[in-house]
Amino acid sequence: MTCHLTAHDKGRCPRWSDSPLGSVAAGVRTERRGGLIRFQNRSCSPAGVGPPGTGRTAVVDGPRPRAGCSTYVRAELEVMTETMAKTAKTAKKARTTRKSAKNDTALVVEEQIQAEQQQLEAERRLEAEQELEAEQRLEAEAQEGRAEQAVAVDDDPVAEAPVEEELDKPIKDATQAKYEKVKRGELHLTDLQRMTVAELHDIAKREGLSEYTGLKKQDLVFKILKERIHRSGLMYGEGVLEVLPDGFGFLRSPDYDYLPCPDDIYVSPSQIRRFGLRNGIIMAGQIRPPKESERYFALLRVEAINFEDPDRLSDKINFEDLTPLHPDKRIFLETTSEEINMRVVNLVTPIGFGQRMLIVAPPRTGKTVLLQKIANAISANHKEAYVIILLIDERPEEVTEMKRATEAEVISSTFDEPASRHIQIAEMVIEKAKRMVEYGHDVVILLDSITRLARAYNTEMPHSGKILTGGVDASALQKPKRFFGAARNIEEGGSLTIIGTALVDTGSKMDEVIFEEFKGTGNSELHLDRRLVDRRVWPAIDISRSGTRKEELLLDPRELKLTYRLRKVLSEMNPVEAMELLIGRLTKLKTNAEFLMSMAVD
Repeated sequence: MTCHLTAHDKGRCPRWSDSPLGSVAAGVRTERRGGLIRFQNRSCSPAGVGPPGTGRTAVVDGPRPRAGCSTYVRAELEVMTETMAKTAKTAKKARTTRKSAKNDTALVVEEQIQAEQQQLEAERRLEAEQELEAEQRLEAEAQEGRAEQAVAVDDDPVAEAPVEEELDKPIKDATQAKYEKVKRGELHLTDLQRMTVAELHDIAKREGLSEYTGLKKQDLVFKILKERIHRSGLMYGEGVLEVLPDGFGFLRSPDYDYLPCPDDIYVSPSQIRRFGLRNGIIMAGQIRPPKESERYFALLRVEAINFEDPDRLSDKINFEDLTPLHPDKRIFLETTSEEINMRVVNLVTPIGFGQRMLIVAPPRTGKTVLLQKIANAISANHKEAYVIILLIDERPEEVTEMKRATEAEVISSTFDEPASRHIQIAEMVIEKAKRMVEYGHDVVILLDSITRLARAYNTEMPHSGKILTGGVDASALQKPKRFFGAARNIEEGGSLTIIGTALVDTGSKMDEVIFEEFKGTGNSELHLDRRLVDRRVWPAIDISRSGTRKEELLLDPRELKLTYRLRKVLSEMNPVEAMELLIGRLTKLKTNAEFLMSMAVD
């Protein structure tokens, strides 16, 4: 047995035994506790252990001694504990050092990014100030020239005409030529975006550009813009703002269906914070071309927000805080005597500004044509209303037909595009409409169809684990309902009207579930009947199942009474006979008013 005492201590202890087994002499009492051997010496006091009888202990290794001692020592345990404490302290210090170094690195990177942003903002402000100084200098030169001209005319009246021509020529070359182009729209971004590719090729040829053959429309517009702004140094742009999660945004063009393009205009985070900009705001202002390390045009100065002064944005109330009311201002759809479709809709389901209308339509019943006629009627009778046609998952040829047949803004996402694209344009359209309503405008959205929009959300939304009948996720219909529920009449001014189509009888259980979810959300329904289509009766409207809530707020009391009488007569017939009778009576009279008055006489 080996005792943890020094050789000097062993020499001082007369009872210590140097036997090979390490046993101690008589008078030493030992015991084993937890694998440690303790000994007690009653008659000796080893150095560092203590006087006899103090109970100090020492730890020994080996077999149990034959005798005991009175002093307990835990030398080995203390050494081990101290070693472990030092190791833990060293490891903790190393972790603290690494964490501090990591935080310092992140702080340095963040400071570098902030410094770069500040430098970029300073450069933009410097460019704007330089342009402003140049404009002021040109105006001052023009005023000096006019003053000199007046002095010369007073001194020599004969030289009036030559002096005026000589003084006006440099002024016109320096300022008027550049600004007249801007006023005529020759340097406006939206004008180029609305041109066809063939027209852009002609412009590129006249501008003397090279290597423009084979470029996409967006790239061709970008190339023409860079060349023109390089020559003139001034250009204006317009678009609908889309704020990205990183804090900056871009002005998207409705001519490209709000698709990201090379000619989008970059909006800095400082401008977004300064004006409190949100998604859907229509912005216009002066822009500059991209620098060497940039890829997009940048907005230098905000000239207008939603066609008004930018400072008025702070006075507007958020759309969610506005007071919704029942529609009380009617939308007249009757245009000409030959347009029977709109005359029937105007009688059966009157529509008001702020209406939330659902057109329930089986396949091939003419819902798209009906939406087209409604858009044309609103544009003809209500010039102040802003009409947007939103086509989701439609055929490309129908998109082209809709653009050519209507004057409304047509935003589309065809069936060959992903579901995320359908969602992106739908959210851009509804945000733009909300911002316009905040400014007091009347906006009408014609959606075809809300069923396909709900399908897109069901595809893209993360699954909650709760699946309804037909494979519809329980949380997937929340955002389509929010889209449809945004339609309302505003007490403070303005309105948002949404007329959407819902598909039924498609053979898909999912479409039936979606229709049932939206069935009670609208305040007006227009049902199309397949039996009327088979008989080639247009419009294929089921009169008995169609109607509008609170129609007494839209109709004159006398007109309301006559409409009730008409419905009472037509409800006793089947849908085909009722529609044939109504169409036959309407074709004999020029207006709906004459038709209702003829009923009063009868």
